[in-house]
Amino acid sequence: MRPVFPGSEWRGAPAGPSGRPRLYLTFDDGPIPEETPWVLEQLAAYQAQATFFCVGDNLVRHPEIARAALAAGHRLGNHTQHHRSAWATARPAYLAGVAECQQQLAPLLAADALRHGACLPPLFRPPYGRLTWPVLRELRPHYRVVMWSLLTRDYDPDLAPARALRLALQATRPGDIVVLHDSRKASRSLRYLLPRLLAYYSELGYEFAAL
Repeated sequence: MRPVFPGSEWRGAPAGPSGRPRLYLTFDDGPIPEETPWVLEQLAAYQAQATFFCVGDNLVRHPEIARAALAAGHRLGNHTQHHRSAWATARPAYLAGVAECQQQLAPLLAADALRHGACLPPLFRPPYGRLTWPVLRELRPHYRVVMWSLLTRDYDPDLAPARALRLALQATRPGDIVVLHDSRKASRSLRYLLPRLLAYYSELGYEFAAL
């Protein structure tokens, strides 16, 4: 898919300024009270930074959780207002959903920029990783469009959490953008995977960075 969507980001820098290898943990579909605060606790235990691609509907319901993620040094990105697929949604409606989600994010990001003195380019990830070339062409001048290099499949009820972990450990390389989900659907695997990934790669000397 990478050649089809030029200009999208699939991997990050393999190492940080310290020379330590890096992973980029990303969480899709939140924020929700059942999962996101727990994720923040796990990340804090390892001084790990991450990126949360937020659904606008959830931002409307739980802005305080998004503010907590920003206060902890994490980044927020746009995952559309209603989590619709670009393959099944008319382009004007899809782009309107992106814009609506960004409207929810804007005051949160502005307040965070005031605290830290930095205004970073907005991030966008398409739900299901589905894009069309016309949609990408519209978004690319305004957003960093972020895909991934490692999908944990924590949302898959047919994939046992222990197997999902084994597959992730076999495939992960420095610089990978890793997808997890702070959603109720992914809860069983997320709560198995995340603490083990953090512990394993911390022991190997990795750092966890936000995009």
